[in-house]
Order: sequence, then structure tokens, then C-alpha cells
Amino acid sequence: MEIASDTCYAALSARDRRFDGLFYVGVTTTGVYCRPICPARLPRADRCEFYGTAAAAEIAGYRACLRCRPELAPGDASVDAASSIARSAARRIQRGALNTGSIDDLAASIGVTARHLRRTFQAELGVSPVEFAQTCRLGAAKRLLQDTALPMSTVAYAAGYGSVRRFNAAFRAKFARSPTDVRRARASTDGAVVVRLDFRPPLEWAALLTFLSGRAVPGVEAAGDGTYRRTLRIGEAFGTVDVRRASESTLSARVSVELAPHLMDVIARLRALFDLDARPAVISDFFAGDETLGELVAERPGLRVPGTADGFETAVRTILGQQVSVAGATTIAGRFAARFGTQKGAELYFPTRAALAAAAPADVQAVGMPARRAQTLIDLAASDVELAPGADHAQTVHDLQAISGIGPWTANYIAMRVLRWPDAYPVGDLVLERRGGSASNAEAWRPWRSYAAMYLWSKGD
Repeated sequence: MEIASDTCYAALSARDRRFDGLFYVGVTTTGVYCRPICPARLPRADRCEFYGTAAAAEIAGYRACLRCRPELAPGDASVDAASSIARSAARRIQRGALNTGSIDDLAASIGVTARHLRRTFQAELGVSPVEFAQTCRLGAAKRLLQDTALPMSTVAYAAGYGSVRRFNAAFRAKFARSPTDVRRARASTDGAVVVRLDFRPPLEWAALLTFLSGRAVPGVEAAGDGTYRRTLRIGEAFGTVDVRRASESTLSARVSVELAPHLMDVIARLRALFDLDARPAVISDFFAGDETLGELVAERPGLRVPGTADGFETAVRTILGQQVSVAGATTIAGRFAARFGTQKGAELYFPTRAALAAAAPADVQAVGMPARRAQTLIDLAASDVELAPGADHAQTVHDLQAISGIGPWTANYIAMRVLRWPDAYPVGDLVLERRGGSASNAEAWRPWRSYAAMYLWSKGD
């Protein structure tokens, strides 16, 4: 990955947040690498080396800065940031795919050979998948060490290490100090793990909460008063997350301790849910001067495309919303969750694919939907369609439409929110067409049609 040194040094000198997470600087005199927004004294240009990823800086021998904390930097959600193979693999690794699985397993999930995956990943990102995973794992561990008082064994397990001894050795090798030396021993409130989620401002936080609030599954999630809260099940772990804005460029998430072993996955889900890796400046520049959207984007440059913390849940909610109002679909979604979900004390957890696949069509229909739509939900649950960021968008849209009852609008809406594909567009949407977003007009908005749809939907809010 080639890095333009002059541009990077200019961004570093200005502490420009638009470049946060897009490159890292290694300082030859200290052996430390930083984000371009690091508050440390500006090094001379001849002492700087620039890298496209944190992993590449570490492979070159640099240690992560303890002040700007590179593990917190937002990622790059640009549509052309890397090949689809490398992008898909990176997203899976960030969620912990190599913590328990192998390279062969990862390659098979993408539909390529392990050799091809290694070659493509190295060419696109400058590091191997294993090296990238090592950076992700130790970054997650560093978060927990600096921000929580969790036991060292829990930190090691959450970072994908089978033993504290292996974790200590890997951490010391990477940071030249022990985990104990790095620990800040901050006890978090009510046993929760508090994590920081950085993004590139601006961010229309209120607009995100408004969108999510109207579509929240009753009993499972809620948004309002500046806070988003939901239950979340990952494997056999049940817990809750609460997210609020902490600063101009930071969200704060309180994650219940039961989900701590899956922290990498939780963070990846939250970043996708709130579109925290978006590059608002790039998107605003793209739409500048557009007759339909230019003025609207200029007025609200921080509008994001809401994602999801649970892809299957959002796909079900989308199907429930076919041919009914948003409010009506939300009511049905609440009944659906109460009927087929899991109750843990006062908390309700959305139904799993397995639970819905085993349900009788009449039972699903009984929550308030036509028989055909009930069967569509069961067929979706029983399918092997992958519903998570990193899945191939074209193949997934094709596979979704092969399920009876799922048409182009539903499939593309799922690609937009669940797969995080920035160029998905719900063709045929009546509101979009009424506001100038016909299929032909939308061609001019590639590769950011998902953002165009959000702006048109928000018109008049």
C-alpha cells in the first residue's frame, strides 16, 4: 500500500481528523507509531515513516503509542479501500474470526483458497491475515487493560488467547512491556466494561437515534434521550449494551461483563450499527454541487447509514415491514420477539435463526402477518445466507431474492444496513422516487447510493 508522505505529513501537522485511521506514522527516534491526531509534539518530517495500517507499522518494528491509542482509530469504510476479498476478510478478523478458527476456515467462508486469501490480503493491506489478527487481538486487550479492572485471565480470553502465559508473551513482544505495566486499573460502574468508540466528525447522533428509535424492536432495543440501549446475544453469552455520545469525536459504550469475552465482536457490531468508519468529508465532497442532494448534504454533513448489531434481527424486521407502516411493523416485531425470543430476567433477547427455523408457520402467522410472509421468515432462518458485514453483497442480494417473498427492495435494504454496502439502493421505494431518487437519477450517485437514500429519506425531518 503506497502512502503519500507529503500529504500525510501535512495532515499530521494539522492534526486533521479526516485522516484518522487512514494512515499511521512511525517515529524513528522513539520506535513508536501514532495516529495523525496524536497530541504529542510534532516530529520532524525526516523522522517519520507512514503506514496504511497499524499492523504494517507493527511489522516494521514500531510499538503502539500509549497517548493516542491506535487501537481506537476508526477504520476505512471507503467502497474502494481494498478488494472485496481483503475487505471481507478484514471485517471477519476484526470480529474475532481467527481467535478460534483457522485461515482455512476464514478462506472457506469467503469462498477462496487459503493461499489466494493470504496473497490478496498481503497485496492490499501490506500484512498477512495472521499479522492483522494479532494487531486486532492485542488492540482489544490493550483497551481492556487501560479502561477496565477485569481479571487478566478474562482479558487474555477476550483477546483470543487460550492462556495468560501466551497472552503475556505476545503482549510483551509487541509493546516491550508487560500487561501489568500498561494497566490503569479503572473499575467500571456496575461491573460493566466501558469502551470508547472513536469516529471522524461530524456525526448526526440525534438523527441516528431517531431512525433507530422508530424501528426498535420493543423489549429488545430502545433509543432516546441521547442513548441507545439493547440486549445482545453472542453464542451462549447474554448481555446488554448502552451507548451515548461522549465528545465531538467519541461515543462511549457500556457493555455488560457477560459479553466481555466477545469484546472484539461487540465493538465491530457497534461500529457497524452507528457507521463509525464512514468518511463524511469524502461523501460531502462527492455530493457537492449535485442538483438534488448538494444543498441537503451540505446542511447535514454528518448523516450516517444506520447499520445493525444483529444482521438476522434486522433482516427479519425488514421483512416484517413489507407493505405496512413503520409503526405497524414495530408492533409486530415486538410480538414476534416476545413469542420466539429468550427471556432472561427482565431482558428480552431476539429469536435465533435456529428457533425461527423450527417454528410452525401458523405460530409465526399468529403474531399478526400473512401466511406467505410467515413462511418467508422461516425460509430465511433455514437458509445459509450470511447476514453480516463482510458478506459478498452481490451474491447475498441474489441469494435473498431466491427466497420467496423477498424482492429487490428488501434485498437491497438488507445489503445497505446489514452488509454495510455503501452503494446499495432500495429501487422502487416510493418516498425516494417522490423526492427525486428514481433508479435512473440514482446512477449518478454511485458508489454512495446508500447515503443518497438516507439523505432523501431524511428530507423534511
